[in-house]
Amino acid sequence: MTSHKSLADSEVWDPFGTLHRALWIGGGQWAGKSTVARLLAVRSGVTVYHYDYHDARGHNDRRIARRVALGEPATELDLDEVWVHPTPEEMAMKTLAGFPDRFQWALDDLRALVSGHPIIAEGWGLRPELVAPIIDSPRRMVVMVPTPEFRDRQVRELPRATSLGHRVSDPARAQANRLARDRLVAEDAVRTAHQLGIRVIAIDGSRDAAAIADMVADHFSPYLPARDRKE
Repeated sequence: MTSHKSLADSEVWDPFGTLHRALWIGGGQWAGKSTVARLLAVRSGVTVYHYDYHDARGHNDRRIARRVALGEPATELDLDEVWVHPTPEEMAMKTLAGFPDRFQWALDDLRALVSGHPIIAEGWGLRPELVAPIIDSPRRMVVMVPTPEFRDRQVRELPRATSLGHRVSDPARAQANRLARDRLVAEDAVRTAHQLGIRVIAIDGSRDAAAIADMVADHFSPYLPARDRKE
């Protein structure tokens, strides 16, 4: 289900060199990507870009404009058609097909960032096949994915994971569909990362967030301040 659309066929405008110097954390939902990025920010002063936050809030106008341009309704009025009726496979294919456009919006955000510190961009929409064409080394990216057991634990323990957040006719089915979709999207990220030589870290709960942050910092060590490198 890998999307083959990438930036390879178009020029990447990068006026401040931000994109080529950025570090990237992609992967699956519920893997702790945001937590690890925040720990690295506190520890070493890196600048963090949270994809999920910007995608859910700052990009909504562009999402609506894209739907209108495609001749679709400005908003998805029937949430059952989004969360209840499709199969998880259909949902995953739709999600993957939408990532390239959403990635372009994230790149626009990142182009505007200028920082005296390394920039780490994290989020599930930062796909290996989209990031790979604009980095000079696979070492600039890591993919974090939860094991099935850890994903189940996150769903039980995280308040934001226990509810879909939308009113639908069958909340239980919608939640099950979402979790199955997330698993398929994460599996696609792992396959693609392996094909591109990008490191994958499986999160199983055996290490705490600080230990995972150590692993990611070590992976990014050529690009981080010396004080954040694991000795």
